[in-house]
Amino acid sequence: MNPVIIDSIGYGALVINLYSMSTKGEYKLRLISLIANIGYIFYGVLISAPPIIIGCTIAVFLHGFHIRRLRMKNNRND
Repeated sequence: MNPVIIDSIGYGALVINLYSMSTKGEYKLRLISLIANIGYIFYGVLISAPPIIIGCTIAVFLHGFHIRRLRMKNNRND
């Protein structure tokens, strides 16, 4: 794959991650961070970088867990 496209994927994930830090509310932050980490995983696979793949995979599971927890808490309060 073209290195410019690969770098664009990495920068795209970075922009999404930075945007997530500017959002209000834990749910929105975690959801957008989860999306950014999926982009980082894809980028890590393309550049063959196991530390990025492993770290972001763990982050995806953690964000998913907390998103689920927040949704269950929200459902109980309704």
